[in-house]
Amino acid sequence: MSATQVPLRRSHVVRCDDRDQREWLRSQPVCGLLKQHHIAHVEIIEAGRPFQMMRRDQSGTFMFACFGGEGLVLADGKWQPVRSGEACLLPPFITNGIKATGSTPWQLCGVRYLESRETVPIVAQRSPVIGAYEPEPLRLAIQGLHAESSKGSPAQMHLWTELIHSYVLRFAEGYQTDPRLWKLWEQVGATLGQPWTLDELATCACLSKEQLRKLCHRELGRTPMQQVAFLRMQRARHLLSTTRDKIESISRQVGYANPFTFSNTFQKWIGWRPSQIRRAGQAGDI
Repeated sequence: MSATQVPLRRSHVVRCDDRDQREWLRSQPVCGLLKQHHIAHVEIIEAGRPFQMMRRDQSGTFMFACFGGEGLVLADGKWQPVRSGEACLLPPFITNGIKATGSTPWQLCGVRYLESRETVPIVAQRSPVIGAYEPEPLRLAIQGLHAESSKGSPAQMHLWTELIHSYVLRFAEGYQTDPRLWKLWEQVGATLGQPWTLDELATCACLSKEQLRKLCHRELGRTPMQQVAFLRMQRARHLLSTTRDKIESISRQVGYANPFTFSNTFQKWIGWRPSQIRRAGQAGDI
């Protein structure tokens, strides 16, 4: 996580239990009902420049809706804007980043999930999803849950919790991945060093090559082999940021025998050379 996290103000925070003792969570009200939907906490955020936060291996989906100002989300190596009237789903287990950019505070209402690698997440995409969204119902539901959690009213807390989760699902429904694809990419992600071919991918998914191509294009906007490359680059970025493995070693771990080919592919997908990511990580910039 970046050390540059101010100015940042959190309000109406509700957590699922009292185990997380980070300073900004420690005194916030608890609603155990959030656990039924694997929600770690909900919150309303107001952030201004130069706020920036990077998570290298986010442990669960983070969905936020913008109701004021604007900021940027890191997606496929590029910073993309999220403005008022839009929402974003940041998927788990990849590098995610957000930062405030506008002249006025970036105002967000957010829901943070905790998910395991063995379960299908809220959204099974491998890249952040950004789209139009009416934020007011989610914001009001978070405020309502905060008020009832402070009073300790279980019946009302249940209603607000169900509303919050349903508002997230409403946005996520349009981005759900075919379960055959999710299982395929889980298998590929566990064996990125393998020299995957289109034939092997189709066999693992129990699909024809043409069916696999169509599904990938419809749900990911990529070919199957482009998705393999994307997964490899995400893993490489994580290893560059969190280990001291040599770049040549990381290249082999993600399926590239030629470090030069790996470096060029990495720059194409991420926007930087592997050596630049390594230096930035050592300097604490990511």
